[in-house]
Amino acid sequence: MHDDRRIIEQRLDRVLHQRLHPAQHTDTRPLEIAVWHTPGEPVDVAEALAADYQPAELGHPWGPAWGTAWFRFTAEIPPHWHGRTVEARINLGSLDERPGFQCEGLVYTPEGQPRKGLNPLNTHLALPDTPGKHTFYVEAAANPDILGTRGFQPTDLGTAPTPDGPPLYRLRQADLSIRHPEVTALFHDAQVLDQLMRELPETSPRRHDILRCLERMLDALDLHDIPATATTARSHLAEALASPAHPSAHQISAVGHAHIDSAWLWPIRETIRKIARTTANVTTLMEADPQFHFAMSQAQQFDWLKTHHPALFERLRGHVATGQFVPTGGMWVESDTNMPGGEALARQLITGKRFFLDELGIETREVWLPDSFGYSAALPQLITHSGSRWFLTQKLSWNQTNRFPHHTFHWEGIDGTRVLTHFPPADTYNAEVTGAELARAQNNFREAGRARRSLLAFGHGDGGGGPTREMLERAHRTRNLEGSPQVHLHTPEEFFTAAEADHPRPAVWSGELYLEAHRGTYTSQTRTKQGNRRSEHLLREAELWAATAAISTEHPYPHEQLDRIWKQVLLNQFHDILPGSSIAWVHREAEATYARIATELDEIITTAQRALAGHGTTPITFNAAPHARHGVPALGSATTAPPEHTAPQRHPDGTTTLDNGHIRATIDTRGLLTSIHDHHADRQALAAPANLLQLHPDHPNAWDAWDIDGFYRNTTHDLTDTDGIELHPDAVLVHRSFGRSTLTQTLRLPTDAPRIDITTDIDWHESEKLLKAAFPLDVHADRSAAETQFGHVMRPTHTNTSWEAARFEICAHRYLHVTEPGYGHALINDSTYGHDVTRHTRTDGATTTTVRPSLLRAPRFPDPDTDHGHHTLRHSLLIGADIPDAVREGYHLNLPTRTTTGHRSTPPLITLDNPHVIAESVKLADDRTGDLVVRLYESRGAQARTHLTTSFPAASITRTDLLERPTHTPEDPGGQQHLRPFEIRTLRITRA
Repeated sequence: MHDDRRIIEQRLDRVLHQRLHPAQHTDTRPLEIAVWHTPGEPVDVAEALAADYQPAELGHPWGPAWGTAWFRFTAEIPPHWHGRTVEARINLGSLDERPGFQCEGLVYTPEGQPRKGLNPLNTHLALPDTPGKHTFYVEAAANPDILGTRGFQPTDLGTAPTPDGPPLYRLRQADLSIRHPEVTALFHDAQVLDQLMRELPETSPRRHDILRCLERMLDALDLHDIPATATTARSHLAEALASPAHPSAHQISAVGHAHIDSAWLWPIRETIRKIARTTANVTTLMEADPQFHFAMSQAQQFDWLKTHHPALFERLRGHVATGQFVPTGGMWVESDTNMPGGEALARQLITGKRFFLDELGIETREVWLPDSFGYSAALPQLITHSGSRWFLTQKLSWNQTNRFPHHTFHWEGIDGTRVLTHFPPADTYNAEVTGAELARAQNNFREAGRARRSLLAFGHGDGGGGPTREMLERAHRTRNLEGSPQVHLHTPEEFFTAAEADHPRPAVWSGELYLEAHRGTYTSQTRTKQGNRRSEHLLREAELWAATAAISTEHPYPHEQLDRIWKQVLLNQFHDILPGSSIAWVHREAEATYARIATELDEIITTAQRALAGHGTTPITFNAAPHARHGVPALGSATTAPPEHTAPQRHPDGTTTLDNGHIRATIDTRGLLTSIHDHHADRQALAAPANLLQLHPDHPNAWDAWDIDGFYRNTTHDLTDTDGIELHPDAVLVHRSFGRSTLTQTLRLPTDAPRIDITTDIDWHESEKLLKAAFPLDVHADRSAAETQFGHVMRPTHTNTSWEAARFEICAHRYLHVTEPGYGHALINDSTYGHDVTRHTRTDGATTTTVRPSLLRAPRFPDPDTDHGHHTLRHSLLIGADIPDAVREGYHLNLPTRTTTGHRSTPPLITLDNPHVIAESVKLADDRTGDLVVRLYESRGAQARTHLTTSFPAASITRTDLLERPTHTPEDPGGQQHLRPFEIRTLRITRA
């Protein structure tokens, strides 16, 4: 019996793929071909249609890497094809069946209207059956397959294009044929039953019944005349397809999707074309199948369509109105959530949701991030504060160590806010609605027995393409099929609404959703990360001073300019740009964008400060930080002198000390910090020499720019040799060289704080190395506090369980704090995110804590020159610090004061009387009414009260959501604000 079944299965496999599938098209005849090779970057359709086309034929070579060719195809449809289903089939030269990672095309009509996308798994184009000639054009993109054909090998294909490079592709297919719908239906009937049968248990009666039906189908099919016998063959499968699912079957909401990376192994300009191809595909499918829903995230991508493909955007808008095309996610892009600052992550939601509301009349209710590399514990509150209520991701299925215990659960953030969260149990956001995927979704579902609904995002993604008609055929056949989960074509909202009712008491997961993979993304492409950090703080300054100038002097507020700049910063927070995992082209563009942004924002800041300071020669210092310093109020300006630094003292033994009355730091002849004595606490801060640079080999098993694998720690090279130590009047300079790199560290001790400042200027030219700086601290810390958006997250420093051991590299924003009861230290940074924190036992038995920021990496894929060149990194070690000290100094390092000349100081627009309540954003309202909007948060993780007072006459203060919509009734100014731990509060202040 077993051998008999195996023979039938082998027979079925061969017939399906070698006979039935190709038999869908017959009477094939060639298309007439002409081509025009674009000489440089892509051109608009009008220019392409007017170009000088030359005759071509199959096998025609085209496309240097990133090049474009326009093909003109002409079909001659004979009179006797009238009434038949006529299709053209175009294969532009694909190397394999991986859509979105190689050659792709967009079909245009002779009038310049986009019709449909082409990729290796979507090669057909429906044509009218009208006899005569029909012409269409294809814009063909020669995108190199950077990953698929080379693995993780270095390649120069990720750089900007070379127009005269060798062609990558040859035109493989261009023909016209008749398509037989009944043969197609038979193919999908048999395929769905075959896939289901192979997932059923060996002993299942249903499996044997399907096998016999398929055998009868094969016997009835004449392989020499499949179209003539397809209907009879189908009849033998009807009973098996009509057998309904069990009432307890798992329920799957299949949501059409195309996860399109806004940049990754292709540049942004190519993403814009990918979106057009995908949108053309799915809107064509919608016209043929009214039950089909397609969810597209990332408001930026809709905006690109509106700008570059207005006709497609209008087509999309029409399907949004019918409910088939579903804007989803509510963010400007599918952002990284580990590294964006608090205000930036809020703006992702504000900007995305506002676009969908303004342009499409849609209020999105879910946050959709299937592929970001871990999720900040600040997100649940931000999701709720934006007016959304659900969260979806899939990425934690990539965990290398621990399997996440839930698929549908409540996720609790650092402030206690909970959102219903779902992880699709099929473990993919690029599903194809296959029997194997449906079975995995059912069998893998962790809430089985308590709930029975999950979501399946189907469609070709990453590089785009979206769902295909074949996927929809499988979805329709599994709507109610015995042995299979029931598949429903739903929207995300329909799924989440049903899931809430299906599982009213889900389990709770508290804290961050840490991805046990891709830890290297906290460090790769340091220039991109520095550009982001600097842009975030420049935007804070620009909005603050522009709002202050607008209210104090009626200086114009640059709404449009700030909105445009914010969108550029938000775009570069996409989860393959900010994490450093894109090709070189993407990161060089990002660096150039950040440079332009800095120039623009500096001009806005300078102009506003000059308007505030007025005319004069008195130095006026502006402080954009939320805490006063050096005699300057928070968020205001004053006439004051900048602080000084302590002079170093060289001793006969070659050591150098810096002493400011708060701490005394000793630097030995190796340039290492060997002692930091805290005069106030009368104790030693260090457990061993600190500011020790350590070099590790960095050879992850895969995903070079993404991963740091734990075995890197097995080999360490301490950089203790120096090229010289210099003493300057206010600093110690330590010069080192290693490998092909050189660096200078400048150590300073300010006169007014227990803090040592370290600036590292490095010319980095290593390959596959990881550079860390070790700070062994003499505290017994059982956990660390790392700043995250609007607060901090606590993580154990021990490795009692596999969950803790897997967090061997963690993300921190401006500070990382470690403490024992009553005494601690903080490491402050201006652009470093990756850290590790470990505990060690000294020879005397004492347990100490070592903090190590990751300074630089040098992966070779996808950018073989990652981070080569000059970098400046700033860190401060704050001694005897608690978390409020770390918060304050983190802002101070990232928001240096600015000085201009004038004749007047400026009082802050708002003043808070509790230093633990932070003003994260001060700006004018987006609706341009002139109201002031202030975003506050509680920074310690404890309840707090504060009075907010204004320096201008205020009529009322109203609590709002992130989009500045009222959530409470207006209050009189000057009242007390009571905040919960880590609460974010947005206040709208109306002027009197």
